[in-house]
Amino acid sequence: MIRHISIRNFAIIREVDIDFYDGLNIVTGETGAGKSIVIEAVSLALGSRADTAFVRSGAEKATVQMIADYNGHEYIITREVSQSGKNVCKINDEIVTLGHLSMLCKKLADIHGQYDHQSLLNADYHIRLVDLYQKEKTGPAKDAVALLFDNYTSLNAQLKELSEQATKDQREKDFMAYELQELIDAGLQIREDDELENEIALLQNSEKIYENLAGAYQISSESDYSILSAFKKVSDLISEISSYSNDLDELSSRIDELYYEFEDSCRSIRDSMDKAVFSPAALDAAIARSEVLNKLKMKHGKTIDELIEYRQELEDKLSNIKNADNVREDMEDQLRKCETALSIACERLSEIRKTSAKSLEEKITYELAQLNFADAEFSIDFKKNHAFSSTGTDTVEFLIRTNKGEPLKPLSKIASGGEMSRIMLAFKKIIGDYDEIPTMIFDEIDSGISGIAASIVGGKLKEIAKNHQIICITHLPQIAAFGQHNYRIAKNSDNAMTYTTVEPLIEDEKVQEIARLLGGTNITETILKSAHELIDASK
Repeated sequence: MIRHISIRNFAIIREVDIDFYDGLNIVTGETGAGKSIVIEAVSLALGSRADTAFVRSGAEKATVQMIADYNGHEYIITREVSQSGKNVCKINDEIVTLGHLSMLCKKLADIHGQYDHQSLLNADYHIRLVDLYQKEKTGPAKDAVALLFDNYTSLNAQLKELSEQATKDQREKDFMAYELQELIDAGLQIREDDELENEIALLQNSEKIYENLAGAYQISSESDYSILSAFKKVSDLISEISSYSNDLDELSSRIDELYYEFEDSCRSIRDSMDKAVFSPAALDAAIARSEVLNKLKMKHGKTIDELIEYRQELEDKLSNIKNADNVREDMEDQLRKCETALSIACERLSEIRKTSAKSLEEKITYELAQLNFADAEFSIDFKKNHAFSSTGTDTVEFLIRTNKGEPLKPLSKIASGGEMSRIMLAFKKIIGDYDEIPTMIFDEIDSGISGIAASIVGGKLKEIAKNHQIICITHLPQIAAFGQHNYRIAKNSDNAMTYTTVEPLIEDEKVQEIARLLGGTNITETILKSAHELIDASK
């Protein structure tokens, strides 16, 4: 729960520190004093969006710091908004994202503004309240539906994509088959074009190659004065003296190695010479083959290796087209099974909701009676949608009658603003016991009520405060009288600026404030007596 709030240079607030306590904390003040500004500052600390308009005129930045307890841990939450638009969020002096801050603060406090009761007029909101009530039962069933719905949606999307792809593939099937046959007929081999280039170069220069090889062979080994003969003579001469020293022996071995290596090279020259036979037919065939490959490469904009991969892709695609019906039938079977399971899960969720709704109806009707709706009856109407959703197939709407003899009607067609405030308070009383949020903040939800109804609302707030910390801004003395900790917001001015202050009230000051709410600036003994009576009646 919230222990302390420190506000600096926020709107017309220059510097305010407020300690809050367990139970019912009531904040009052004159119209325009800045009550809603305090709530905006608290809301900022709890993760609402920042705005440079929050920065007090003449200041560089607005700062709101909150100290709160949750699950035995203390959190110091800081929000800073600068004139330049820079927004800083901190938890225990560590900078965090706004999303991270919001996740924590949703567990700390729930702010209910004077217009939030309008959400009760939206039937889409009703199912959320039903699911929040007894969520330990509804939650697992909702999770099961959501999981199955995700799978159901995914299968539908896959089937649609498969159908669209099948239509497209059928249009392209003949063309793909033609391209595949063309590539199969081409009999492509990896790096075949590179090997052809080498072959053509050899064939086109075979005459010169032969002449050079023949000349080299003649010089190296054929004549009596060939290099190979000279090598042999040198080898024999050194071999004769090799036994005279180690150096000569080593030299002889080296010359022998050179001789044998050169002899092997001469054989290779002879073999290459034998192969270098000019063949016009072979050259024409190689050139023709190269032209076929180049046309394919230009046509597809791919290398030979890429064309071989593309050929495999076409084979796979055509195979998939042939198997598309089997794949679709298998997926349709999966979808039918998933739809059946989803339908069962939705029915199960609906049963749990309806059982929970019966209990909620009774509790809301009881709470409404406590809030001066003596003859009210509250009902939760269920309708079934034909389409699935992640929350099931239920449509839920709240119905009410506030007077005997009237039919049940939707809230939006029967309840006034003041009645809506009390109805929302009834929900807060019940749902608050289930959402486990320790602090509830009410910003003038008493709008539209007065007199006895206001006293009843005050009593209900005090009752809720037994299990929750309540911070309530009000303008009604009947509600303020129930405060266990009261605060007054006032607007003051000096020669330069106007600023807002917040002061805790001791008992006598609380009486004076309630008297002011009752009678304005002209506080008489009678009004003071009435203020005392209100406070005594609230105990």
